[in-house]
Amino acid sequence: MTTDAEFQSALPALASGNVAVITGAASGIGLAAAKRFAAMGMKIVLADIGGARLDEASRAVAAIGGDVLAVATDVSAADEVDRLAETAQGAFGDVSLLMNNAGVGNNPGKPWENRDAWKRLLAINFWGVVHGVEAFAPAMLASGKPGLIINTGSKQGITTPPRNLAYNVSKAGVKTFTEGLAHALRNEPGARISAHLLIPGFTYTGLTEGATEKPAGAWTGEQVIDFMLASLKRGDFYILCPDNEVARPTDEKRMAWAIGDIIENRPALSRWHPDHKDAFATFMNG
Repeated sequence: MTTDAEFQSALPALASGNVAVITGAASGIGLAAAKRFAAMGMKIVLADIGGARLDEASRAVAAIGGDVLAVATDVSAADEVDRLAETAQGAFGDVSLLMNNAGVGNNPGKPWENRDAWKRLLAINFWGVVHGVEAFAPAMLASGKPGLIINTGSKQGITTPPRNLAYNVSKAGVKTFTEGLAHALRNEPGARISAHLLIPGFTYTGLTEGATEKPAGAWTGEQVIDFMLASLKRGDFYILCPDNEVARPTDEKRMAWAIGDIIENRPALSRWHPDHKDAFATFMNG
């Protein structure tokens, strides 16, 4: 098993005393990340909607040790994310890890329904990531220090299954934005910052609908962070997590079928089209 010291040796951005800023940090993957990085000796800035959950998360992380700061932040508002960056910098200095993790999953409905709810979901899930990069990346680049920007996407932003189109659109946007961000950073003279797309599998978080305890098929947030660290150590851009129900080969086939819709000129989302369901099942079992 890789130790935290080995992760920190391979990833200087995670060195003890460095600063990590995590949005959506009051629960789930964000809170698991905050606890793990605190255990590594990093200074932690937790950002989430203000209230009891954020206060409780701050106490839980502080109990691990080190410097912890909780900042109530609505990531859909650019000025609040700018204020988060100013507060983090003012309290702890240069930021070396930015984890744009905040997200919501409430389904606003069909493409022609609930415009305001669609806008709200996109404002958090997609624009929250953009706001984070805008607020933090310039200073991270100017510092000249090693840094990591990790954006939380979703498999639903790649295979785009029916049921929550707005969420799929937001996470597809995060995928494309993060790919372009990675390219821009590696072409920035002198940059020592890399971008990565975290793609969780079925994970028990605040977005897990109808679940009051962890479903057997789900990973915990802690398992996702363990997998993320191992992937970062390898230098992976796409951090494609399995879970207790779906292994990587299954994900790879589903993704291959999705891109095959374009190559083979099949109907959109043919995996769920009555004329192609049998072909999909054969492909998956082949």
